[in-house]
Amino acid sequence: MTQWPLPQPMALALALAREAAAAGEVPIGAVVVKDGAVIGEGRNAPRGDRDPTAHAEIAAIRMAATTLGDERLSGCELWVTLEPCAMCAGAIVHARIARLYYAAPDPKGGAVEHGARVFDHPQALHRPEVYSGMGEAEAAELLRTFFRERR
Repeated sequence: MTQWPLPQPMALALALAREAAAAGEVPIGAVVVKDGAVIGEGRNAPRGDRDPTAHAEIAAIRMAATTLGDERLSGCELWVTLEPCAMCAGAIVHARIARLYYAAPDPKGGAVEHGARVFDHPQALHRPEVYSGMGEAEAAELLRTFFRERR
């Protein structure tokens, strides 16, 4: 399914996505890396936390900001299993994440290369470098399996 070896941050994000699925959440995981070290991680938890903002990316960004003691995550990378939504893309802009790596595209709800294309707006105060596709097959299969079991 996945071409190995995946970069360690994406492998960790996929493990977090599997944890989310096991908890009944949409299987999305995210990791923030600074200078090769993981400084934040998160998995989807909106249902469990009863919080519509409890997306994997938001959790990872919050943990990273706490770890660094700064709301600016300059020089950091965000690794996530699904193309971020508009809310998460906005948080990436405000945090000043340097690079975004995401596994699977989200034509329906994504806002990086689909939909709102948040980083392309003239009002975007920051535009991270964007890379996609690493771990795409495994991330997409986790999502397909999750939703197939619920239909």
